Amino acid sequence: MGNWGSHLYDRPPQKLGEFVQNNLRPSEDCQKQIDQTVDTICKVLQDAEQLPLVISVARGGSYGRKTVLRGNSDGSLVIFISDLEKFQDQSKNHSELLSQIWAQLKCCQLTRKLEAKMEIQNFNSGPTTIQLFAKEQSITFKILPAFNALGLSEKPSPWTYRDLKRSLDMMKASPGEFSVCFTELQERFFNNLPRKLKDLILLVKYWYQQCQEKLAVSFQLPVYALELLTVYAWEQGCGAEDFDIAEGLRTVLGLIRKPGELCVYWTVNYNFEDETVRNVLLGQLRARRPVILDPTDPTNNVSQDNSCWHLLKLEAETWLSFLNESPGPSWNVLPASLYSTPSHHLDKFIKDFLQPDKTFLDQTKKAVDIICKFLKENCFRHSATKVQKIVKGGSTAKGTALKNSDADLVVFTDLLKSYTSQKNERCTIIKEIHKQLEACQQAQDFEVTFEISKWKAPRVLSFSLKSKVLNECVHFDVLPAFNALGDLKSGSAPSPKIYAELISLYKSSDILGGEFSTCFTKLQRDFVRSQPTKLKDLIRLVKHWYKWCERKLKQKGSLPPKYALELLTIYAWEKGSGVLSFDTAEGFRTVLKLITEYQHLCIFWTVNYNFDNEIVRNFLLAQMQRTRPVILDPADPTADVGGGNRWCWHLLAKEATEWLCSLCFQDGSGYPIQSWDVPYRHQEAVEQGYILLSVSCSLDVGDSWTDSAGRNL
Repeated sequence: MGNWGSHLYDRPPQKLGEFVQNNLRPSEDCQKQIDQTVDTICKVLQDAEQLPLVISVARGGSYGRKTVLRGNSDGSLVIFISDLEKFQDQSKNHSELLSQIWAQLKCCQLTRKLEAKMEIQNFNSGPTTIQLFAKEQSITFKILPAFNALGLSEKPSPWTYRDLKRSLDMMKASPGEFSVCFTELQERFFNNLPRKLKDLILLVKYWYQQCQEKLAVSFQLPVYALELLTVYAWEQGCGAEDFDIAEGLRTVLGLIRKPGELCVYWTVNYNFEDETVRNVLLGQLRARRPVILDPTDPTNNVSQDNSCWHLLKLEAETWLSFLNESPGPSWNVLPASLYSTPSHHLDKFIKDFLQPDKTFLDQTKKAVDIICKFLKENCFRHSATKVQKIVKGGSTAKGTALKNSDADLVVFTDLLKSYTSQKNERCTIIKEIHKQLEACQQAQDFEVTFEISKWKAPRVLSFSLKSKVLNECVHFDVLPAFNALGDLKSGSAPSPKIYAELISLYKSSDILGGEFSTCFTKLQRDFVRSQPTKLKDLIRLVKHWYKWCERKLKQKGSLPPKYALELLTIYAWEKGSGVLSFDTAEGFRTVLKLITEYQHLCIFWTVNYNFDNEIVRNFLLAQMQRTRPVILDPADPTADVGGGNRWCWHLLAKEATEWLCSLCFQDGSGYPIQSWDVPYRHQEAVEQGYILLSVSCSLDVGDSWTDSAGRNL
């Protein structure tokens, strides 16, 4: 493979970080000489009396982004001129300005002592450039006069981008033509990135450079596109300052293998709130893929060389297959966001990106069966305590798991003879289970990692099963529980006495609602698992959206549990559709619409408990008068997973409102998809409870019954 093979193909993955530091980063001496020379040039340009007032000089390109490769690299010096008062002015007196700048640069070259050698080139048909040399390092800078679009602000306003769109239309200019005006934003965007991520960027750029040499082709794709793709891969798949650089490289090359699906953008400087900007963005997101938008200029798609992407795709496949005799680990990163996925592609999005790999699910099932058998046979084997059964719960058991999802193993032992004993004795049981899981890890051939609880009296033991081949894992919580249901057969409803006892304990003590929901894991699991396959896929989609919100909003407040959204999705389908084959976009839109109306939601089911028993009936009626949203766990009436004001539903509602404008909810012609007509509450169940209450309290059927906020139930 010649130079290509000796430099990258044969590089062991664990040595890639060392390779970057020793071969790809510019030497500190060279960088320092060039930095000092650039400082001098910028000062000369800003102080020049022969030029119109220079507001500032921004540093762009690889130099400004601090992603300079050792050897030859690129940069730009963007000179913001006071005479350029709008975007259109950049073509005004352009030649004259460049001539004046050239004269100042020539003067600087002759009169100033520069740390790096400088050569100036002035082309009649192209930009003025200067080339700086310091030993083995050279950087070619474009000199670009520009309109100062930001003014004195550090961040652009929507008005800036509205003006940008208007100027492009007026001049019939190419999208991205005025991106240079946002050079300072590009610099800031990259300044916030960790050093190791910039090392990964250097590695990707080096790979790209080697592709060009190998194929003897000069690609038209700006290297900036690959820099942004690398940033996107890290943000979505890792986000840590310290990471495995080989995993990062595999991830980026894996994305390059899917150019027809790539749609990458940011909302750090612009977003969907302003109508004009939103329309520009949606227009870009509808464009033929790949799409990689400049985070500083929504009109600038930096990835539009399809022939280049095809060649890079083939090279990425070759490199990955050569590097890995078996697949190596990479980050789980989608080539496009859900927001940018057209409505008619949502089913494919779920199938391609959200459903866990079947091979991994089979591996997980076998491993979990081994763990359950081991725990049942080995826990408390030297005492009279026995494990009665282990029930599998969580997303994996319910059939709604995403990649890297969660599962519960609820361990029922005869030591726990009541709800209160569960609360008092679970710490002892968790310690025993932990000891046995460590023994199981040594005895069995699968990888288990533990996360030990920091609490003195832990409620749960957490561990993970990771695939040695696939980039997936399942996170487990092991929870001890009282066997409240006994030997209840599948499909049977529990005795009302079970719930009456739970409700009496709840009302007479300080326990929280849902404290003992683990006792009813089997009912929770069966309720969701019995739903149609396509509905469970819709739940996956809603949970993926929730995870996106969680990542964005984690610093702003505590969001409601995912289980609340699972139940809300089931309710939306039951009341709005009820058919096995439905439009996924309509269902998704309905769920988000209900979230925006969270203050009116009162939802519950009567599959496991109902209004027949007086204690349960009175409790349910009291639950329905709680602050909205009320979403009762169909397995445990004390668990209101809607939670009223307990969680920040308003944050989810705000996101849901913004998402209703996304491509997910537009048809091929750009018209909005309709949602299902769904009531805010289970009316027939409410009416049943109302009638029973009327009989027991001797009320007239015509009397109105309202909740604490005065709403008619």
